Amino acid sequence: MTAKLTIALAQISQSVGDLSGNADAMLEWRAKAGDADLIVYPELQLIGYPPEDLVLKPAFVDRAGEELLRLAKATEDGGPAMLVGTVVASQGVLFNVVALLDGGEVKAVRQKRELPNYGTFDEKRLFAPGPLPAPIDFRGVKLGIPICEDIWFPFVTAHLKAEGAEILISPNGSPYEINKDEHRLRGVCSARVQETGLPVIYLNRVGGQDELVFDGASFVLGADLTVLHQLPDWDEALVITQWEKQGGAWICAPGDIHELDPNPADIYNAMVLGLRDYVNRNRFPGVVLGLSGGIDSALSAAVAVDALGADRVWCVMMPSRFTSQDSLDDAAECARLLGVRLDTVPIEPAVGAFDTMLADVFSGRNRDLTEENIQSRIRGVTLMALSNKFGHMLLTTGNKSEMSVGYATIYGDMAGGYSVLKDAYKMTVFDLSRWRNENVPSLGMGPSGPVMPDSVITKPPSAELREDQKDEDSLPPYEVLDPMLHGLVEEELSVDQLVARGFDRDTVARIERLLYVAEYKRRQSPPGVKLGTRNFGRDRRYPITNAFRTT
Repeated sequence: MTAKLTIALAQISQSVGDLSGNADAMLEWRAKAGDADLIVYPELQLIGYPPEDLVLKPAFVDRAGEELLRLAKATEDGGPAMLVGTVVASQGVLFNVVALLDGGEVKAVRQKRELPNYGTFDEKRLFAPGPLPAPIDFRGVKLGIPICEDIWFPFVTAHLKAEGAEILISPNGSPYEINKDEHRLRGVCSARVQETGLPVIYLNRVGGQDELVFDGASFVLGADLTVLHQLPDWDEALVITQWEKQGGAWICAPGDIHELDPNPADIYNAMVLGLRDYVNRNRFPGVVLGLSGGIDSALSAAVAVDALGADRVWCVMMPSRFTSQDSLDDAAECARLLGVRLDTVPIEPAVGAFDTMLADVFSGRNRDLTEENIQSRIRGVTLMALSNKFGHMLLTTGNKSEMSVGYATIYGDMAGGYSVLKDAYKMTVFDLSRWRNENVPSLGMGPSGPVMPDSVITKPPSAELREDQKDEDSLPPYEVLDPMLHGLVEEELSVDQLVARGFDRDTVARIERLLYVAEYKRRQSPPGVKLGTRNFGRDRRYPITNAFRTT
């Protein structure tokens, strides 16, 4: 008799902390799996990932246990067994586990061995490491379950192989990073297949959770390194995989191979999905943002429309006496192309009021950056007033280049609830804007044509807080600044190392100083979509008070 097995892969979203809602969703997807033998869900799907300190609350862990038993009871119907990720308390510590539910019972539990504690991950704060996992015997098949980080370590999968595992199933909560999908497939899972000779099911989730976005892109990799199933990125999907034992080895029948987004479409969709889930799950009716006529606000507005639809995006132009007619025209054209509401609220009455209010205490002092920042803060107060009055979340529009060097006004243009450009350097902003003007993102709800006039992309960037102001008055050109910042932030290089790459020493030393002294601003900035390997916030955690320099 030929041995066969049908495994359903549920690449789905989550809602952190919504235990009953997540359980209900898993049961709905299980019903879609029909007569599959087993359905697999992503890591910690029952509680949501990352749960952060929620799991330190005993009532949360208790409730998760109740929901796990409810899911187990559902398998009394003879339908698919379930591999469910959750949290379990044992002997005074917490474990990140996968539980096999079958026949109305919790048949087996396996604990995560390797706990990531770098970048966005903080699992050693929450969980205890489990022992090297033994395979789970499921209907005559030994399943090895390396949970997420476990698949990155060859000794974990080698142990599973030595203990008789025949198929490796890896439930994941792997956040999006640029070029990460290829690294998961070729850099990690291919290596484990070559080492063990076993096929791998790699299952990831989709959806946004605060700064993180999960891109899905799950796959099945055969023992011969053939990609047998490639699930889509960004979308929920259920795939039924058919397995048969041939010559002592388990073989998966090939299925659909979805093409994954190239760059920069993947970056754009990450922004769209991150913003969409953040706004919807926090129950905002929409977003409001300042539309200045510049490229950052234009791209932010385009992402917002693609995420939420034009009817949920409210743009506001707040001109001062330094605002050019070109900026007014470009903002109006952006709003027209996107189909959004645009209101104009001049800030000159408030600027004049502040000049009068502060005249006595500022007496004898020349006008300087203070007056420029007052304009920005007036705009922040104006937008927050609209947010408070109507409930829309304020979307900030600053990019990573500006945030790196402090070229942003705290309590001014930094005020708000979320930022889609927080991890996008200025040159990436240019690339994304050009791409969006010529393409429609797969997740987009916005127009099929251009979303901003070419003049927004081609004109020199300016904050327009004084006469004839240009960003390059204060900063190196962005094509020079961005690779310098990438070296300082993502690569943690010293001034000497960047000078060896051809950068000017005095310029690098100044930018390094600006990077460090702006830490206090970044600590007070809103969350934003993580795109690269070292975003400000979860990845890069520097002290605010810091005397170290590499010069």
